[in-house]
Amino acid sequence: MFRSLAGRVLIALVLGLLAGAACHALGNATLTSAAGAVEAIGGLWLNLLRMTIVPLVFCLLVTGIASVADAAATGRLAARAIALFSVLLVIAAVYSTLATQGLLALWPVDPAGAAALRAGAGGADLASVVAPGLADWLKSIAPSNPIKAAAEDAILPLVVFGVFFGFAATRLPAGHKTALITLFSAVAETMIIIVRWVLWAAPLGVFALSLGVGLRAGLGAAGALAQYVAVVSLITAGIAVVPYIAVAFSRSVSLGAFARAVAPVQVLAFSTQSSLACLPAMLERAQDDLRIPPRVSGLVLPLAVAVFRLTSPVANLAVCYFVAHIYGIHPGLPQMLAAIAVSFAISVGSVGLPGQISFFASVAPICLALGVPIDLLPILLAVEVVPDIFRTIGNVTGDLGAAAVLHRPGEEAEIVDPESAPA
Repeated sequence: MFRSLAGRVLIALVLGLLAGAACHALGNATLTSAAGAVEAIGGLWLNLLRMTIVPLVFCLLVTGIASVADAAATGRLAARAIALFSVLLVIAAVYSTLATQGLLALWPVDPAGAAALRAGAGGADLASVVAPGLADWLKSIAPSNPIKAAAEDAILPLVVFGVFFGFAATRLPAGHKTALITLFSAVAETMIIIVRWVLWAAPLGVFALSLGVGLRAGLGAAGALAQYVAVVSLITAGIAVVPYIAVAFSRSVSLGAFARAVAPVQVLAFSTQSSLACLPAMLERAQDDLRIPPRVSGLVLPLAVAVFRLTSPVANLAVCYFVAHIYGIHPGLPQMLAAIAVSFAISVGSVGLPGQISFFASVAPICLALGVPIDLLPILLAVEVVPDIFRTIGNVTGDLGAAAVLHRPGEEAEIVDPESAPA
């Protein structure tokens, strides 16, 4: 469904921009009025997506923490894997923050293109918004009222509450813990079903929204959209270097052997855009080419696919910083720290979701943490096909790199039943 949906959404984006630009050029009042009515459908579609963000993020966060805690409890190797995943995700988030800000400083979006996107999305120019200071930010981290935080889209306090809630749930008696996690899993799956329903109408929604972009700005936004694809793709591709560096420093396998082993998996990732579909190939290359014992690869690689995506914070933060750049918002250190923290927490919970669903579930909370409008996200979703290729390539490189780093030649690894690892 989602592979063909991406193509239909991209076609809808192009048709909407062209139709809106035609109305813009003709200047016919009747056509403009009709286009405005169609654009309202896009606003309705966006609100239908918005309504799922808070419950979906909170439930995914709670169930994700529970799954990570259970995985870490299966043995020392699993605990080392979780620790390595955490370190790599933090590195990835910091890298994305620095690299995206640096790239946009060297290659800023054309002001006319940025204005066209802002006008098309109907969002206000927020350059005059004053960001809270460090003291105010620190006080706001813990929500005095989680329900109020959810209602006001105060995403960082909600994530903090979700983290405490998730870890507290892991300390409940087995019966209560199972019941609670089952409840949140059911709510999350229900939200995902709703998102799937809404995404069936994505071509119509994106057409309506892009029609508004073309109506207000002609084709002036096309260059900014192309630059978005280039920036996010470059930043996401860059993180794939980190696993090579980690393997080189660990000396568990030779760098050349790792490069040769991961290359066919990267080709498969390019064609499938699915880490899960690449898992059999990763297991084969790890055992046959890198001589990683099945008891190590059989635990680490399924665990990595289940709870670890190296490119998640990288690409998601790059999207959010690009949107902030479009709106003229310059996040301060507190906002960047909040975005990094949210991207780290969200990356665990959103793993395993289809690309179109995870795009909203992962990116929207980070935008909210930065104080950035999310009105542009449906338009950006339509061109996410190219960056998503680099997301998957980086993910499988990170997964196989983690297995190579955790492999210790000559040392007897813990014998853990691979079937106990998350699939």
